[in-house]
Amino acid sequence: MVPADDALRHDRIIATDVPARLDRLPWSRFHWLVVVALGITWILDGLEVTLAGSVAGALRESPVLAFSASDVGLANSAYLAGAVIGALFFGWLTDRLGRKTLFSITLLVYLAGTAATAFSWDLWSFALFRFVTGAGIGGEYSAINSAIQELIPARRRGQTDLAINGSFWFGAAAAGLGAIVLLDPAVIDPEYGWRLAFFIGAALGLVILVLRRFLPESPRWLIIHGRPEEAERIVRTIEADVERRGHVLAPVTTQARLRTRRATPLGAVVRTLVRDYPRRTVLGLSLMSAQAFLYNAIFFTYAMMLTDFYGVSSAAVGWYVLPFALGNVAGPLLLGRLFDTVGRRPMIVGTYMISAVLLAVTGFLFHAGLLDATTQTLCWTITFFFASAAASSAYLTVAEVFPLEVRALAIAAFYAFGTGIGGVVAPWLFGVLIESGSRDQVLIGYLLGAGLMALAALVALVLGVRSEGQPLEAVARPLSWHD
Repeated sequence: MVPADDALRHDRIIATDVPARLDRLPWSRFHWLVVVALGITWILDGLEVTLAGSVAGALRESPVLAFSASDVGLANSAYLAGAVIGALFFGWLTDRLGRKTLFSITLLVYLAGTAATAFSWDLWSFALFRFVTGAGIGGEYSAINSAIQELIPARRRGQTDLAINGSFWFGAAAAGLGAIVLLDPAVIDPEYGWRLAFFIGAALGLVILVLRRFLPESPRWLIIHGRPEEAERIVRTIEADVERRGHVLAPVTTQARLRTRRATPLGAVVRTLVRDYPRRTVLGLSLMSAQAFLYNAIFFTYAMMLTDFYGVSSAAVGWYVLPFALGNVAGPLLLGRLFDTVGRRPMIVGTYMISAVLLAVTGFLFHAGLLDATTQTLCWTITFFFASAAASSAYLTVAEVFPLEVRALAIAAFYAFGTGIGGVVAPWLFGVLIESGSRDQVLIGYLLGAGLMALAALVALVLGVRSEGQPLEAVARPLSWHD
């Protein structure tokens, strides 16, 4: 039986100007709080993915684990499988329970998984703990991407989203630096070093748990779920802080009329993706699958590439991560503004296609034996300057082109599909190709990744959505919209 006060919340019409007021806000310290407190998700993911690559050599040399290259690939695939399942489950909860509630839950799952990884005793325990870690990170993506879209003003949504996604590489750089110290036999026994490395993420996560207490629930989500008074209170608080700092807010004349609801049935989610927005669904699947394959193939196995083909010691791998990370951070930061000015479609097409061409060229240079460890890293750095912006734009696209009521689960579905198809298979496949010791085999993997990126660019050229500078309600009208 539904409580009386809960029943009164739902199935009523609310006229609100809250979405327009959120979009008119100037950039303020509130938005910086959103960027820092939510952007940590990508830093943590970058940390985990890069640690997995950086410690690959140590895991293979460990007297306890003694992994083969394919074992490393299998464990990394377990992480990605956990991310897929976590994204779907927690994404479903995010649309039902709210963005803020899931912030703490998913972060706690991540903390438990990454801390437990340090105590792994064999392949299956390591894979299980990596699975749990991935589930927490996958769940974070749904809640975080939803909140970012709904809290950031429309005119800054593209560059902000790309910059936050690009922060993945701050985590990668931290992992690289940590690996340099923790995997150096002169500093610490490598058998303990790789275990300590996994505590870096847990320490960061504990700090961010406190910071997220100061973030509000998404006002847009509150209105849809029959809590307009709370939404109004949150927006007024932000506006008051902005006005105290000397900003004069322009008047708002547009209102949205929305019918409140308790939850959106899964059937409605499927109909929205398949019947109402089939072109956007194909676009999202193409972008997410291509970038997931590319990134997970390269970054889960780059340490093995360096050790197996160039003779780089596992302790020195971290030095090669740093320029890698720099290129990946610089791409979204320097190109991000163009996604709001030049436009989504030309920038998505351009970054995907340039990435494809550069990856193919790198593959052929590697196959011809023209690269060493330094020039291989330089090629990767240049390629992923563009690929990082492309990958970030995939998350931006799937987060902004579907209605609010299904946003989190849509993000989860695309992340899950892209990671499942392009990501779970990629680390295992590249691990096998590298373990073969054949440059011919590795070239096939490079060309496959380049082909997927080029195909995604063509799909974006045909199906791209012009969403730059547009309110979310104009890009995709809420299912609860009432004329």
